[in-house]
Amino acid sequence: MKAVLLAGGLGTRMREETEDRPKPMVEVGGKPVLWHIMKILSSHGINDFVICAGYKSEMIANYFANYSIMNSDFTVRLGDRSFDTHRSTHDEDDWTITVVNTGLNTMTGGRIKRIRKYIDNEPFFCTYGDGIADVDITKLIEFHKSHGQMGTMTVAKPYSRFGVVEFDKDGTVKEFREKPQSEDWANIGFFIFEPKFFDKIDGDKTILEQEPLRKLVAERQLNAFEHEGFWQPMDTQREYQLLNEIWDSEAPWKRWE
Repeated sequence: MKAVLLAGGLGTRMREETEDRPKPMVEVGGKPVLWHIMKILSSHGINDFVICAGYKSEMIANYFANYSIMNSDFTVRLGDRSFDTHRSTHDEDDWTITVVNTGLNTMTGGRIKRIRKYIDNEPFFCTYGDGIADVDITKLIEFHKSHGQMGTMTVAKPYSRFGVVEFDKDGTVKEFREKPQSEDWANIGFFIFEPKFFDKIDGDKTILEQEPLRKLVAERQLNAFEHEGFWQPMDTQREYQLLNEIWDSEAPWKRWE
């Protein structure tokens, strides 16, 4: 199964970090958040990636085009500009990566539509390039195969950004709960789609979360996979700092050596 990674947005809510790089290249523990997502998928046997780049796409292209050089010992001959790589210091030799510039202003659905030619006629995984979760991808794939619908959306119960205060009619505070977990389920973006899902997307201005998914809902072709483990998006500077703090302690998504 191939994985489609949406990595083309502007990241305007993290301008401090995205002024000179795309948000998926912002680093957590010294590696791009995009790399972390790929390592999660690779730990479940998904090693074939299609990256939908856009904003500053050249940075993503350069990172992966030079990945082996940056993670290996090498010898360079300046006269003929040739080089040999030696001992590899990474474990990603079995990765196949296709980087596609899907346009600066293309919406999420449109980016998926543009990479159709790189997807075989089989189900494909899809997610955003800026959110980390320890989703059991193997179980997600099995679940998708079991229900026979066109799409599977992974959902989780998010935690509130703010503490909740409960008080009596006279204003006396009864309880204060710090960032409680919601009772509602939220889309966390770990999808699996059948190839005919491409036909639900009209063009570049199509937003994945709107018309295409609503079509599946109307046709009863979208099923929810419940995830009760770790999930953390990286939409703000504070969330970027939080992910780095978690990595420095004990990252629950790190399932590799």
